[in-house]
Amino acid sequence: MRERLESLRIDALRRVGEATGVEDLRAVEKDFLGKEGAVAEILGLIPTLAPMERREAGQGANQLKTTLLEAIAAAKAALEEAEVAAQRDAGGFDPTLQAAAAKRGGLHPITQVRRDVESIFTSMGYEILDGPEVELDYYNFQALNIPVDHPSREMQDTFYCDEDHTLVMRTQTSPVQIRAMERMTPPFRVIVPGRVFRNEEQDATHEHTFHQIEGLVVGEGIQVGHLTWTLKRFLNELFGRELEVRLRPGYFPFVEPGFELDVRCPFCETGCRVCSGSTWVEFCGCGLVHPNVLAAGFGEREDVDHEKLTGFAFGFGLDRLVMLRFGIDDIRNLMGGDLRFLEQFPC
Repeated sequence: MRERLESLRIDALRRVGEATGVEDLRAVEKDFLGKEGAVAEILGLIPTLAPMERREAGQGANQLKTTLLEAIAAAKAALEEAEVAAQRDAGGFDPTLQAAAAKRGGLHPITQVRRDVESIFTSMGYEILDGPEVELDYYNFQALNIPVDHPSREMQDTFYCDEDHTLVMRTQTSPVQIRAMERMTPPFRVIVPGRVFRNEEQDATHEHTFHQIEGLVVGEGIQVGHLTWTLKRFLNELFGRELEVRLRPGYFPFVEPGFELDVRCPFCETGCRVCSGSTWVEFCGCGLVHPNVLAAGFGEREDVDHEKLTGFAFGFGLDRLVMLRFGIDDIRNLMGGDLRFLEQFPC
């Protein structure tokens, strides 16, 4: 066994010395140190050897492995150094030239708009909250006054994470409303930006993963006028000019009364592609917080009388806002990761 190990060492070192490139060194490493190489073959024979020979064979094989790894590393370094030297000696090489500048990354358009939205609302006294993306059915549906037979609970609309339907990929950021009520003392104002998930077919206006921003204000004497003023102020700040808004009746289980808020198109006066010629753009759903939701959030707390409280809530799609702001016509571009698209929005 000793003679065989010495023969392998001599043969391997000879091939390392004759190597003219990195590929030659890889071949040596494969033939001698690979899973089916010579050293592995010797280690596989150890159980068949006499007890006195096993220790000698094991130590010899490990020493051979160490010797070869050191020789291959040294040879590789020498080859790389020689290659650099050859490039330096070649014509046209100028060591004084500056290296190519590294490409500078930028913020995703969703991140850009999200930061603008957060900045506006924090300037109005709002706190930014977050919540789990894998949510309990209780928070995502039950506590928000969404009954068992509501269409949004169907599997074609919701990603369920377990057979008992107790865990879901949150379909909205509204569950954080309840979580905020459970731990915060009124009055308070919060917004909740984050990803949400819907089991929808993908097309230019629908995506299974998108972003929402939820807003919640709770206190005493909150009225619809407070809601309208807040959203109008936000839109004016976001688009940098005075915009008209209007409310239309709308149904959402967690608000009563509920509304759809439209904003006068910020890009035209007579009609355009964005507003489909109507001069109005549908912006968000909103309304006064439903008493059942207040009861679910505050009902177990002895320090809060939820019957004296009122509030308003609103929610809008951040992706839709990004598309409006930058004139993007396909929502799938936002999650596609295509640098040709993303590089159009430097920041």
